[in-house]
Amino acid sequence: MDDKSNSFASNKEEKADGNNVFQRQDSILKNNMGSQNMKDHGNSVGVKGDREETMVGFDDIDAAARQHSFMQRQFGAMMQPGVNKFSLRMFGSQKAVEKEQERVQTAGYWIIHPYSDFRFYWDLIMLIMMMGNLIIIPVGITFFSEETSTTWLIFNVASDTIFMVDLVMNFRTGIVNEESSEIILDPKVIKMNYLKSWFVVDFLSSIPVDYIFLIVEKGFDSEVYKTARALRIVRFTKILSLLRLLRLSRLIRYIHQWEEIFHMTYDLASAVVRIFNLIGMMLLLCHWDGCLQFLVPLLQDFPPDCWVSLNGMVNDSWGKQYSYALFKAMSHMLCIGYGARAPVSMSDLWITMLSMIVGATCYAMFVGHATALIQSLDSSRRQYQEKYKQVEQYMSFHKLPADMRQKIHDYYEHRYQGKIFDEDNILNELNDPLKEEIVNFNCRKLVATMPLFANADPNFVTGMLSKLKFEVFQPNDYIIREGTVGKKMYFIQHGVASVIRK
Repeated sequence: MDDKSNSFASNKEEKADGNNVFQRQDSILKNNMGSQNMKDHGNSVGVKGDREETMVGFDDIDAAARQHSFMQRQFGAMMQPGVNKFSLRMFGSQKAVEKEQERVQTAGYWIIHPYSDFRFYWDLIMLIMMMGNLIIIPVGITFFSEETSTTWLIFNVASDTIFMVDLVMNFRTGIVNEESSEIILDPKVIKMNYLKSWFVVDFLSSIPVDYIFLIVEKGFDSEVYKTARALRIVRFTKILSLLRLLRLSRLIRYIHQWEEIFHMTYDLASAVVRIFNLIGMMLLLCHWDGCLQFLVPLLQDFPPDCWVSLNGMVNDSWGKQYSYALFKAMSHMLCIGYGARAPVSMSDLWITMLSMIVGATCYAMFVGHATALIQSLDSSRRQYQEKYKQVEQYMSFHKLPADMRQKIHDYYEHRYQGKIFDEDNILNELNDPLKEEIVNFNCRKLVATMPLFANADPNFVTGMLSKLKFEVFQPNDYIIREGTVGKKMYFIQHGVASVIRK
């Protein structure tokens, strides 16, 4: 009874305490076992250890869950537009960017915003991959017969995998309505728009031919290699379509974003990019044309009258073959000759004419773009030159004397300093706070040197500066004469004025 009462009392005490219920009940049972107290005490400690291990296990699960939640939030944030200069300029304010982020969160799972950081870096990777394919695949098609080598297969398998992933991601990337500039994030609308636009082209260009080669590489005759070559040609054409149709619309956004990152002016950034794009496109066309020059005789099994056989380069290294083919293509495109030998066969003749047409077109485009580029580099100086030509024609028409012409020339040089800006229209297009800030900045030296503005109210100074007009006087010009009605007040910013007494 005593044991039972003690057990009951211990149990009551356990309930009253409310902690370690199972541990204390286990201890009570061990007290009832009498002679096994020492062993039971050890078992009691063991029970505590099990509970601590259980608690540690729960902590590990919670930590893993928190880490998973953190990674999920971080990855989800990459799918949304970030708060940066580019997004602020696109959406207008930080509040608008936050609303756009909320739209992405409520749009559905794995919806990628077209202006997100993740999409930006992914498109950059795709652009690099496509440029690599556009350069390497024509060389592989034309100059290498072992298209199932390990290196070639690894390259193409990696390319096919990335293109297939991009194909899937296009179904989850928002689209921009060109008419309203609205960003559509509805998955159904995105899917239907992609299926109706470039899905077929993307799918055909992303067929994993090399996965098939990995399976059927053994046990097939040479017809497999001919089929592989034909499929590679088709794939090369499709990659061209992919580059032209799917990536050019995003290049403009990249240019503006890179311009903000590198703190470049718009004209300089666009000029540099246009120059590199033009030169790169011409070099790429020369590369394709060079591969085409060798590919046509290759598909004909090198007839005796083709340029490769006539030059004895059928069994030469691919480097020598490519060098001569590229030299031949550039000679045609630049219209400076026929390369190492004039065309003899009919196929070489047609390829030469095609190269000349492409080269003439590229030359005309290059001249046109270069002319427009030079004119756009410094439009203000070009406007000044056009303006001064009109002044010269005016002076010539009125037969002004040479000394007066020189004074007019000096005035324009001092007044405009070789550049003309429509400052009034520029300032009128700005809001009042920004206009006042610009005026205060332009006249900061005048304010610092004028005693009138030293202790004046800032609002008075700003109002006074907004009424000022810039004027230039040449040596020996009379600014104002004694006795005239005072309608103007002059502040000297540069130069020296003298008071002449009669």
